[in-house]
Amino acid sequence: MQSKKVAVIGGGPAGLMAAEVLVEAGVVVDLYDAMPSVGRKFLLAGKGGLNLTHSEPEDRFGERYGARRRQIESLLRAFGPAALRDWVHELGIETFVGTSGRVFPKDMKAAPLLRAWLQRLRHPQRGGAGVQFHMRHRWLGWAEDGHALRFETPQGELQVRADAVVLALGGGSWARLGSNGAWVPLLAARGVAVAPLLPANCGFDVAVARPVLPAGQAVPVQAVAPATGWSAYFAGRHAGQPFKTVAVLFKDAQGRTFRRKGEFVATATGVEGSLIYAVSALLRDEIIRTGHATLYLDLLPDMTPERVLAEVSHPRGSRSLASHLKSRLGIEGIKAAVLYEVLGKDALHDPATLAKALKDLPLQLVAARPIDEAISSAGGVLFEVLNEDLMCEALPGVFCAGEMLDWEAPTGGYLLTACFASGRRAGEGAVRWLKRAA
Repeated sequence: MQSKKVAVIGGGPAGLMAAEVLVEAGVVVDLYDAMPSVGRKFLLAGKGGLNLTHSEPEDRFGERYGARRRQIESLLRAFGPAALRDWVHELGIETFVGTSGRVFPKDMKAAPLLRAWLQRLRHPQRGGAGVQFHMRHRWLGWAEDGHALRFETPQGELQVRADAVVLALGGGSWARLGSNGAWVPLLAARGVAVAPLLPANCGFDVAVARPVLPAGQAVPVQAVAPATGWSAYFAGRHAGQPFKTVAVLFKDAQGRTFRRKGEFVATATGVEGSLIYAVSALLRDEIIRTGHATLYLDLLPDMTPERVLAEVSHPRGSRSLASHLKSRLGIEGIKAAVLYEVLGKDALHDPATLAKALKDLPLQLVAARPIDEAISSAGGVLFEVLNEDLMCEALPGVFCAGEMLDWEAPTGGYLLTACFASGRRAGEGAVRWLKRAA
């Protein structure tokens, strides 16, 4: 195998994992990346604490991958959360399980793990040549002969030949760190089917209308044509503030229902944050189908509707409505402001309408934020055009891994776990391909 050469293109977790498998098999590995250093998105993702994976039961873990559950579970059976933790420990990095079930390095940082990993890649445990890294090498596709790989480098264009290729170029989010989706037309031109890249784990723009409501009527979603974004008043005072201890409910046209308690943040034009990211795939797809998605917000998830109605109906005497809501229900700040924003001042004075809104306030979402703002992306190379080793059927010897594949997952360690697992499968697949071709 020492006479065989593999080019790994992309220096994120998937590409690095593929490179590790290959170099340990005795293959000559050259890794190319357009950025000045590898693992840039990995490092940024770990800035607030590197969430490696999750400790929840296997079946629940698999559910996180939605429509691509079967394909991702196939990868996880060979290298799942437990195997990933063992691998991290082998690098000398201790891990722990947080109260949410998420798994982190003991020191919470990504940099020590990446340094230890790169050291091992450059100096493999089994001896032999380590991975050779080529930075600032932007992949341009294939040369006219269809075999040589083209790279743009500081010294000019370079052409490279390899016995196999692993592509781990990322999705379409965070372009400044290298994941810009520029590979899509390059593969499509070679007959590889690619689903359009879409934002995932993303924020959304709202459209707020303020209808005049009959007393006690549920808040209608489209009583008037709304304008995109919060009002200037709301955005100026509350953008960047969190909605804490709330729940959201969403039901799409296919009958799929999401309800969860948590928190999220108001932005200048809409909403984002962990609770929004968890339902973002359903919201995004509904907007694509119908032009909007209505998310229902429960501002008092720990109170029954009957209790809320009783509290808002309690005589308030000379107190203002704001003082009444604060003293009886703890509604103030951004929670009070969003009631005014969506209902308008007049509707709030009807107890039945107000109680309904406190438990079931509709936020109409009209657009996902741009893909480059998203934490991750959906879409990519279809599994249907790959074999079990993630090799392109149309391009023998070319393997794909990581976020450039057509899958998505919520935050919580699921994204990284699948990237590691797919990189490992692609690396192992390339080894098997080289052995067969020998």
